[in-house]
Amino acid sequence: MRAILRTQLAGVTRRPARMLLTGLAVLVASFVVYSTVLAQQITERSVLNGLSGTPEAVDLVVRGGLINNGHLDRISKLPGVAEATGRTEAGLDVNGEYLGLIADPGTGPLSVITLAEGKFPDSPGQIAVTPRTVERLGLTLGSTVNANAGTGKPVPITIVGIVTPRDDFGFQGYASVGTVVKLTGFDTLNQIDIRLDGGADRDAVRAEVTALTGAGSPDSASPDSSSQAGAGVGDDNGQTEVATGADVRLDEARAAAGEVDQVFAVVGAFVAVAVVAAGLIAASTFRIVFAQRMRQLALLRAVGAGRSALARALATEGILTGLVAGLTGVLAALAVCHAIPLILGAFGWTVSSPGFPLLPALGTVALAVVITLVAVLAPAFSAARVAPLEALRSAATTGAKTGIGALRWVIGLLFALLAGGVAAFVATKLPGPDPENYDPLPMLLGVIASGGLAFIALIALGPVLVRPVLAVAGWPLRRLGPVGRLAVGGVGGSARRAAAVSVVVALGVTLVAGVLVGGASIRTLADRELAAAAPADFELSSVEGKPLPAGLAGRAKASTDLTRVTPYRRVDAVRVAAAAGSAGVLEDVSATDLAAAGLPRLADLAAASGSIDELKPGTVVLGRFVADLVGLSTGDTVVASAGSKEVRLRVVAVLSDMAPLHTGLLVDPADLTALGAPAAATGILADAAREGEDGRTAGLRAMRQSYAGQSGFRVDVLADQRDQMNTALTVLLAIALVLIGLTVLIAVVGVGATTALSVVERVRESGLLRAVGMSRGGLRTMLTTESALYGVIGSALGIVLGIPYAWLAVLATGVNAPLALPVWQLAAVFVALVALTALAGVLPARRAARVSPVNALGSE
Repeated sequence: MRAILRTQLAGVTRRPARMLLTGLAVLVASFVVYSTVLAQQITERSVLNGLSGTPEAVDLVVRGGLINNGHLDRISKLPGVAEATGRTEAGLDVNGEYLGLIADPGTGPLSVITLAEGKFPDSPGQIAVTPRTVERLGLTLGSTVNANAGTGKPVPITIVGIVTPRDDFGFQGYASVGTVVKLTGFDTLNQIDIRLDGGADRDAVRAEVTALTGAGSPDSASPDSSSQAGAGVGDDNGQTEVATGADVRLDEARAAAGEVDQVFAVVGAFVAVAVVAAGLIAASTFRIVFAQRMRQLALLRAVGAGRSALARALATEGILTGLVAGLTGVLAALAVCHAIPLILGAFGWTVSSPGFPLLPALGTVALAVVITLVAVLAPAFSAARVAPLEALRSAATTGAKTGIGALRWVIGLLFALLAGGVAAFVATKLPGPDPENYDPLPMLLGVIASGGLAFIALIALGPVLVRPVLAVAGWPLRRLGPVGRLAVGGVGGSARRAAAVSVVVALGVTLVAGVLVGGASIRTLADRELAAAAPADFELSSVEGKPLPAGLAGRAKASTDLTRVTPYRRVDAVRVAAAAGSAGVLEDVSATDLAAAGLPRLADLAAASGSIDELKPGTVVLGRFVADLVGLSTGDTVVASAGSKEVRLRVVAVLSDMAPLHTGLLVDPADLTALGAPAAATGILADAAREGEDGRTAGLRAMRQSYAGQSGFRVDVLADQRDQMNTALTVLLAIALVLIGLTVLIAVVGVGATTALSVVERVRESGLLRAVGMSRGGLRTMLTTESALYGVIGSALGIVLGIPYAWLAVLATGVNAPLALPVWQLAAVFVALVALTALAGVLPARRAARVSPVNALGSE
């Protein structure tokens, strides 16, 4: 055993490139695993250092229970207290827009804002706002507006300053705690932040504050607690707590870090898939290496080496490969992750550096060893069964098995049937249009289980499936000349090798295709919902729901900052019933006569039946919930009534969701007039004339200028809702694709390693091709084409698997998303994967082309 092991290790020492190529996928997996650990440390440390909402100068925090200004006054006068400030908020209505007013001292170490322009409020009736709030609410420095805090009486407030907070959401104002309390009429505070004198005894002050506020006992009260009666603010059953500022900051940071932990839990799932892919690649490369060393192994058998001793020696070689790959991956991850803060710091971004977590490093190395050990076992025992007579053959004639045995056929077909059975079961349990008490988790787990079984079947049947895909993909290559025919023959002649590599590519492409198809389906659903809820950038309406004054729509249309200005009317409290009288009745439904042709986004409205284009006098388009609850369908006659007015309408379409503007009926203007709608418009929709934030701000100002000097109107920026939805979907899709990219990366690395090993072990073949007249460029093209064919086979199999499973998963969620097929995105993925796998073979092909034909023919 020792002699055999020394022989194997000596061979590895002579050819270190072989070990590097064999363990390359494991090295990349180790790098990904340990980089994930370090990335989590970077993120959590950055959160702990920078994302706490409590200023660092705060020494004590009083929170919970019922605390008020009386507590704040008494705490401020305690010995050792340098400064104390109350935290509370109020929701104001300013010209029909929401403004969140936040209490802040404005200056000093306890403030969370920075003054940018003007001054911070120093008397009641004054507030400061953020820059984005100025743009969105149409405010100006020095202007006075009426604000209503829900007390029923508008209060004039003056904008005296512009301040910069950590996060500017576009609806924030700041003032002293006294101003906020006066506006709301409630004396309750959310918390009190306390800064101590330099020599103060924190524990002593904490004890005094605890005694003063009754902290630790339910319903903590003070002499001023009577002012809280009926406030409706605070936790009547809560307890007041006096905590240190450090503990509060840590709690806030941990809450944020907890979300980070959830994100990295999802990342861990994708890393696990990448580790499986690395194991498959490693097993494939070991099989290639051992197959190409059959002559050497046969010689060892001929001189007396036993099968078990040979298998143990090969397994030991695999363990050594995993150890080297794991250590290299960990060291590379440390180097990269410690460089990230320095690189980002050069661009003005401050992030924390990771530490040197020893246990995760050891675990990553151990994982690499385990991966390679598991990957090497089957190839090692297979190679150890070589007959001594194989020593008489050349290495070039080994390792060319293309078929699979009967057992592998049975296993593959069995898992394929199981995958189909589970998928069929899920298909029979899919929910209807409006599922009630439906739990999608079991069905989604069923989809995942079916996909896993299908992937195992793909592994088993891969060599058989390669040939039909190669026959189609290789047809045009064969007609390009000898180079194309040799490339197709090289892949087809080693179907097992091609299958082993292509299956990992297929895994990555399946995940990518699934995300793209699922994302396209969800995005289509979101577009439909947003077409109904936010068909334009802006909506102008009366605060009390009254008709708009004459001429207002004309002024909006005259503005160069607005386009597609579309007035509409709306009638609420409509009663809907079927004319036949046998179905249900629905009360308090809203109807609108919004012209669908006036706004392009309404083209995204989808009809479950019928056609929206058929809307005309005497007809109606119903939202799906109205049709379902009343029991109506296309072609039925509906009776709509509002007060004493009644119209009979024929249903020409049922929408997949609600009608525009959260209404239930879309009708012709003449029919809405018959229902008692006033002649004047009740609202106006419009789009910004220019794209971008500046164009949207200009459009918002133009909408407000259309009713300048008049009160009782409001403008809702519907585009913000649309942007939030689109941004959320885009970010989720991008994160998913980046995580799946780990698997694709390892697949591409596997293709490169396989091609490189093929070049190393096919030196004589390359020399023979050069000797019979093939140019260096032709040899490079042939080997690069072989590498690209791995991507073609894997991408084709991945897309075939990914699309149906993505559709099944979308249906299993129960969200009624339409099934979409992003053809161009899938085509781009196919082309990108083929290009990446081709690039993975460029360097090995260049190396093969540089070898002299004479030297190549003389090599073993």
